[in-house]
Amino acid sequence: MSDSHLTFFSLSSSILALLLIFIFIFKRKQTKPKLNLPPGKMGWPFLGETIGYLKPYSATTIGEFMDQHIARYGKIYKSKLFGEPAIVSADAGLNRFILQNEGKLFECSYPRSIGGILGKWSMLVLVGDMHRDMRAISLNFLSHGRLRTHLLKEVENHTLLVLNSWKHNSTFSAQDEAKRFTFNLMAKHIMSLDPGNVETEKLKEEYITFMKGVVSAPLNLPGTAYRRALKSRSTILKFIEAKMTERVRKMEEGNESLEEDDLLGWVLKHSNLSTEQILDLVLSLLFAGHETSSVAIALAIYFLPGCPQAMEQLREEHSEIARAKKQAGEVELTWDDYKRMEFTHCVVNETLRLGNVVRYLHRKALKDVRYKGTLIDLFY
Repeated sequence: MSDSHLTFFSLSSSILALLLIFIFIFKRKQTKPKLNLPPGKMGWPFLGETIGYLKPYSATTIGEFMDQHIARYGKIYKSKLFGEPAIVSADAGLNRFILQNEGKLFECSYPRSIGGILGKWSMLVLVGDMHRDMRAISLNFLSHGRLRTHLLKEVENHTLLVLNSWKHNSTFSAQDEAKRFTFNLMAKHIMSLDPGNVETEKLKEEYITFMKGVVSAPLNLPGTAYRRALKSRSTILKFIEAKMTERVRKMEEGNESLEEDDLLGWVLKHSNLSTEQILDLVLSLLFAGHETSSVAIALAIYFLPGCPQAMEQLREEHSEIARAKKQAGEVELTWDDYKRMEFTHCVVNETLRLGNVVRYLHRKALKDVRYKGTLIDLFY
């Protein structure tokens, strides 16, 4: 078994440790005076500074927009992004304060433009009891036992598919390959879709269009990325709903396939969610499971050649695991193999520390909050 194979698995399995905040939405009462708000500017009407903020940049930096604004206003400044007023924070102390007061002073909240694409029942925008229930459903499906018996094998199979497709001395995009790997893995895990099938590739095309709109200016006009994303969202949901209808029919007829032991089937059997809720849940899990993992894998590949010592230690760790498996006459990865990848876990953690895997997370102030003299003001 190749070193790259084992490294790919570890990277994709450890991403959920990520926690990073850059932005939270604030609202301010129109009748209140503006007292001690952070410096900054609101930009153009409606769009604000969204276009400049979304300008592409390297994932190893925070981008030109953030650099310029931090240099001019400091690490905490006000702006208008995605059509709504916002306070942007690149301050570690404030970000920690927000996390420590999650559910007390702040809650998860995305701008209406992003929420309109993700769906009102998406786990990324839900708060309170409904978010807890949706999260519990997902975690119950992805139990420790299932990780060991199902997901590990799926990760290994999809990794081998990617590695075996590479031609000798060929050139490829690490990020494109990482996205292919994570999308196919999530599609199989969620809806039992096989990689390379016509319907899987069609879904992938729609998903790419959808993703471009999520991180675009919120202009619902013909020809814009946002409008195309809304259209792709509708197509994706129709595809998922057709799969649901087919699965329900099979369950009623007693013709369920063991190969369809996936999240969609589990939710249909073990939850009381409505059709709309299931559709948004599946879409949000596809979104959350794909994006961060693929970027982190690509960043690890980018960072490793810059540290030959880490590269060699990583190679030694995986070579030792491969030798032990060969001596034992084993072929497939086991949970014990994964637990032995201690240095690999260090590589994953360092990748997340160095790389900008997530551009921003949104939080809404539930009440007026003061932090070191700065007012985070609520308005409605």
